[in-house]
Amino acid sequence: MSALLDSLAAGFDGDAARRPALDAALAGGLPGPRSESWKYTSLRALERRSFATPGDVAIDPALVAGIPAPRLVFVNGRAAPALSDPGPGVAGLSIGAVPAVDALPAIEDRADAVFVRLNAALATDGVAIKVDAGVHVAAPLHLVFVGAPADADQAWHLRHHVALSAGAQLTVVEHHLDAGAHRHLDNGVCSLRLADGAHLRHLRLQRREAGATAFLRTDAELQAGAVYDRVDVEAGAALSRHELDVRLVGPGARLTANGVLLAGGRGHLDTRLGIRHVARDTACQLLWRGIGDGRGRVVFHGGITIDAGADGTDARLSNKNLLLSATAEIDTQPVLVIHADEVQAAHGATVGQLDPGALFYLRSRGLPAADAQRLLTAAFVREPLSAIADDTLRALAETELDRALAALVRA
Repeated sequence: MSALLDSLAAGFDGDAARRPALDAALAGGLPGPRSESWKYTSLRALERRSFATPGDVAIDPALVAGIPAPRLVFVNGRAAPALSDPGPGVAGLSIGAVPAVDALPAIEDRADAVFVRLNAALATDGVAIKVDAGVHVAAPLHLVFVGAPADADQAWHLRHHVALSAGAQLTVVEHHLDAGAHRHLDNGVCSLRLADGAHLRHLRLQRREAGATAFLRTDAELQAGAVYDRVDVEAGAALSRHELDVRLVGPGARLTANGVLLAGGRGHLDTRLGIRHVARDTACQLLWRGIGDGRGRVVFHGGITIDAGADGTDARLSNKNLLLSATAEIDTQPVLVIHADEVQAAHGATVGQLDPGALFYLRSRGLPAADAQRLLTAAFVREPLSAIADDTLRALAETELDRALAALVRA
């Protein structure tokens, strides 16, 4: 067994109900290059590392003070009430600690989903959010996850559950940021359940330190007429992998999932979409942009499956990428599997470089090379943010995107 799994197993403090998940993770081990879903993301360096169970860590409150209420803050995987601000209560909105892991809706598992099993066995904290039928929550709910320096490398496992009843509406903003350089491991799982006619808007902003490691999985299920609008802006980290699995199980359910992936330095960003159309007249729009600079690597898998009987489906995926250096790498894999007859579906992916003619034009107008490159790349990656309807949140995402672009460093 690897040093990684040994150290994580040493932190097990669960009951008999959780033990099988840990045993399965230890028995299966870490996926290797023969696993198709891990083909482009190696865990060889990670498996030799050990992690300690997190303890209490203090951070400067100014780091999160600018994030508005309602705001829930976690530092190194632990709830931080002193930094949180629940704001005024909203009738029909309940926010509490996550219940026992085995009480959460089951997440479909795969043979190589070792980190999902570890989360099921080791998660001790998280948040449970429920919106009652017909309730429209106006203010966005901000979930803030901070990694902070500590005496030893730490690993934490957070698990969250969001349930929207029929006709409910909610906006959730995730902030993943750091209070300083660290080499911790963040292993999180979030399950989303949208009842008939519910509408969830979801923005995830990730800006990690160069040594951080993160494995995140989001599992969503949409009933009839439900709408899930999501945008991800992801940058930083030594290794970051996010799996977004969405099942459209009710007629007329709709998904918009856009994202931007920026890998610089020696960063490795891996995003896997698994979208499954189960019911009739469902739709998904997936617009993703990636940039690789320095020795950074972007891995993208966009999988769409249209089940038999899901006639009337409209599924579209676009993934375009830019290489800004000769040592960066981008691996993109659009996959479209159709088992129904009357559908509209399209998918495509490209990897290229900045247009030399456009660069020359800007240089000829007096712009330095770095400024010209930044201007063109900013224009290239801004399109996915158009899915954010709220002007304030779109401006927040644009600010984060500009900051991440400015931080791209050639190796």
